[in-house]
Amino acid sequence: MTASTTMRPADADVQVRQPRARFTDLLAAEWIKLWSLRSTPWAFAATLVVILGISISTAYGDYQSYPGLDADRQEYFRAFGALGDCFPTGSATFLVFGAGAIGAISVLSEFTTGMIRTTFAAVPARRSVMAAKVGVVTAATTAFGLVAVLASYGGVQWILSGHGAAAGLGHPGVPRLLAASVVLAPVSALVGMGMGVVIRHSVPTIVATITLLFVVPSLLDPKDYLSATFLHTMVLQAWQRLTYESATAELWPWSHTGAWTVLAVWALVATVLTVFSSDRRDH
Repeated sequence: MTASTTMRPADADVQVRQPRARFTDLLAAEWIKLWSLRSTPWAFAATLVVILGISISTAYGDYQSYPGLDADRQEYFRAFGALGDCFPTGSATFLVFGAGAIGAISVLSEFTTGMIRTTFAAVPARRSVMAAKVGVVTAATTAFGLVAVLASYGGVQWILSGHGAAAGLGHPGVPRLLAASVVLAPVSALVGMGMGVVIRHSVPTIVATITLLFVVPSLLDPKDYLSATFLHTMVLQAWQRLTYESATAELWPWSHTGAWTVLAVWALVATVLTVFSSDRRDH
């Protein structure tokens, strides 16, 4: 006669029970994942180099042409042109593209390889995992945006100061321009993340993001009321309203508060898509 062994419920709990992952642990894990990707530092570096190249070349061109301007045009440049050189539209456009790509890479690196299944198997709380991704990417791209904007601003001021045409921090509009430009980075990254989680394939994600952020606005007529109203809801156009140029602001005025709201709504919608789309079946 053999004696059967039974496991008491308490013993079973001891063997099966696993400590729940704290959100700080998820943040640390996602931070490691982001920087373990070979493409991450290269994407940041390439984006920074292009942004600085655009800003410096724009400022240097104005520096060379400044002495040939008459007194009135020089005064106009000091009042408005120098502000535009601090972070020109070309730099902002590439910041949107670069940060958006970084945001997309941060999620597509797992979805396209199937590693997301392993992540969710280790941490079944999918929304917590995706929220941690959002937090890490937002922090990283905000810091990057700050570095890129300050480096651009500092280089431009150094160039323009040779003719006394620099726009210091006390210049009207400079603080708002710098703040809006920094915010542009995390907003764009979140949009890239949201598109990546919804589409889950690299090429279609890039095409859809470019189409949404750049192609669609270029097809709209800023002189038409309905088109201008739609343009007011786009990321780059909201940034332009907060800085120094907006093709629709003169014909169809809108407030700085409205532009800040547009950026906030884009970030919020992208965050919701990123976090809650994780409930879909993994492909």
